[in-house]
Amino acid sequence: MARQLRVIVAGGGIGGLATALALRKAGIEVVVLERALRLRAAGCGVHLWTNAVLALQDLGLADALHKVGRSQVRCEFRNWNGGELAVWPVEEFVDRHGQPVVAIGRDDLVDILADALEEAARDAVRTDADVTGYRQDPDGVAVLLADGSEVRGDVLIGADGVNSRVRAQLLGDTPPDFAGYTAWRAAVQVEPDFVPDDFFRCMFGNGTRFVFYAIAPGRLHWMSVANTRPGGRDGTDVKEMLLARHRGWMDPVEEIIARTPPEVILRNDVVDRRPDKVWGEGRVTLLGDAAHPMNFNVGQGACQALEDALVLARALATTADPTAALRAYEEERRPRVHSFQKAARMVGRVGSWGNPFAVRARTLLYRAVWSGPVWKQVDRDMAAGARWDAPQVPV
Repeated sequence: MARQLRVIVAGGGIGGLATALALRKAGIEVVVLERALRLRAAGCGVHLWTNAVLALQDLGLADALHKVGRSQVRCEFRNWNGGELAVWPVEEFVDRHGQPVVAIGRDDLVDILADALEEAARDAVRTDADVTGYRQDPDGVAVLLADGSEVRGDVLIGADGVNSRVRAQLLGDTPPDFAGYTAWRAAVQVEPDFVPDDFFRCMFGNGTRFVFYAIAPGRLHWMSVANTRPGGRDGTDVKEMLLARHRGWMDPVEEIIARTPPEVILRNDVVDRRPDKVWGEGRVTLLGDAAHPMNFNVGQGACQALEDALVLARALATTADPTAALRAYEEERRPRVHSFQKAARMVGRVGSWGNPFAVRARTLLYRAVWSGPVWKQVDRDMAAGARWDAPQVPV
């Protein structure tokens, strides 16, 4: 019965496209409804931990990923002036788990997923299809679009982001939680030897942070984070404001900002949600940020959406009753993603400390545990990722 299903995926982001591709690998018909006029990704870069790279490998996309993305050998954590807090030798994941940590542009990753889906199922994606709600009956789901039309299927997957309309109907239209800080992001072109392109660096100041890593040869993603009130807006002097914030920080922070055209700098309040006990009802479920939005502090948002895709496709491919399959997917995924949601909140709170005494305590804490117990937990998290083990059919 699973191969006769028609699954509708609301949202053509990383999670939605990966889900559609995994479903096609299992021989399940799928339609992706994306509200934008073209597939694109918000933000600049994405840090894919080994568990996510393994998920992409299972989807047949590891080679395409490595052609564009940059494999990393270490992750550095430092104070604003260069004082070392911890270094994680992430190159060890290749021998232990089979794939490295990879950084890539979000649009590049979306292109890889979209191209693979187009090859597997031409016309599986409908753009300019704005999902506003749904209606269930015993035989399936009718997905309602803003233009007044409907698309009918057996199952609906809400993969439409943190402000998901599928989620709003399912669980209530409540806003996500503001984390207490805002992120400024950009990608900038640099000389290929400007910095080594095989590491990630995160630096901590008093209520501020700065992160950068390469996402392609000669292209850096960076992010500046500061404690703020929600809903703020930047003026025309955003670049000068960021340079003043990071004046005197270790090289090459100021130069990275100075090289960035101000018009490409994005500002977003950082939001998430507390873990939810319910993700779905009947023939409807949620996936990725619609189900479990987490802030950037553990770098697992996109990674967990990719894992969701494999588990959901496996459940639908191996369980005759689609509603039972959705509940099985939710039951399997909730414990893992809830632990990441909670960890991201905790790490974010500590990272945003601004009181000088608290900052000193954070330095001592990170030096004591970040290279030991925390690194060991990260290694265990890589080994516990979801893998593809559902039946595959020619597509």
